[in-house]
Amino acid sequence: MSLLRWLGLCVLLLVVACGREPVAPPAGKGPALWRVEGHGLNGWLFGTIHVLPKGVAWRTDKIRAAIKEADQLVLESAEIQDRARTMALFEKMGRSPGLPPLEARVPVDEREELQRIAGEGGMSTQLLSSYESWAAAMLVSAVAQQSLHISGNEGVEPALIDEFRTAGKPISGLETVARQFGAFDTLPEAAQRRLLAQTVEETRGMKALYERILRAWLEGDLTAIAREDEMGEQPDPVVVEAVLVARNRDWSEAVRKLRGRPFIAVGTGHLTGRDNLIGLLEAKGYKIMRVQ
Repeated sequence: MSLLRWLGLCVLLLVVACGREPVAPPAGKGPALWRVEGHGLNGWLFGTIHVLPKGVAWRTDKIRAAIKEADQLVLESAEIQDRARTMALFEKMGRSPGLPPLEARVPVDEREELQRIAGEGGMSTQLLSSYESWAAAMLVSAVAQQSLHISGNEGVEPALIDEFRTAGKPISGLETVARQFGAFDTLPEAAQRRLLAQTVEETRGMKALYERILRAWLEGDLTAIAREDEMGEQPDPVVVEAVLVARNRDWSEAVRKLRGRPFIAVGTGHLTGRDNLIGLLEAKGYKIMRVQ
């Protein structure tokens, strides 16, 4: 899968939002939405995108109706509502003393690009060197995204949180932020360094890649999103297992504890590919039907 999808679109780091022409799904289409039934649950599963340009009109009539009928919101982690705590945890888990310079952790031919990204983001590789390689990769991705004029503040999750909070409906999560960061933090150093190097490398085509993914997401075109996985450089299997597959398995167990009419919203990257959440839930006896 593309690194942009699970680094740039899954991390909880804020990037700067700037003006951009509003966009919306084509007529008759919209982001992927499923109905989920079984084991005392009669709700929805929605594939999100975590960072967006300002003014994206992603709410279709079907999404609005599902939000209205739902009795609760279930996110990857409800703790993202507390940004200060999330960032404090990132700092605690992502820093370690005595780390080697960041340049020494990427191939020689990627060092100039790393310095360019850091400089354009108003950071220095010296500052980034205090972060473990996985955390530095997240920060490099976030800094690189500034040129895309996208923001976590404009993403789907903050909008859903506002709507459900205003309606007085409960908000919960499938995992904690510590579990989310821990998936990266427990990676072997060699895997973390490969992750960092690939993040730097993929920043060169990030704008075109993001625009393709955004268009596919708005159209609910999971085939196109899966195609991006196949076209991009394949990440380390160790990383895929820890960051995607293992978490999907954990989430499928967490869903089994849900009852009522939840609106479950997770990154679209978790709904395609090997051991995706939909397949895992179907294997547990849930009936899942695409409604958009």
